[in-house]
Amino acid sequence: MTFLYTRTNTWSSAPQPTEETIKYWKHISQKKNWRIVQLPNGFLQTEYKAIDSDDWIDVTRRETIAGAEQAIDASIEHYAKKLEFTKGPKVVKTFE
Repeated sequence: MTFLYTRTNTWSSAPQPTEETIKYWKHISQKKNWRIVQLPNGFLQTEYKAIDSDDWIDVTRRETIAGAEQAIDASIEHYAKKLEFTKGPKVVKTFE
């Protein structure tokens, strides 16, 4: 006698982020943890403060302060969206 065992996988679901990753996303999505510094070549560098030390981690380089601040705002928005999806799936439409 032959038995057929099937297994179903949901390929659309991504691996769940760890608590460490969520902590990082929360930290980096707050503007108070960012700064802009000017480099010797005149470019401006965006940096965020490390969670567990006083170190600053460089992220991007821009030519203007407006560009640097826009890069920070875009990063904050990106990580805020990631945090939103840790709460579960977002319902976009329901049917009756």
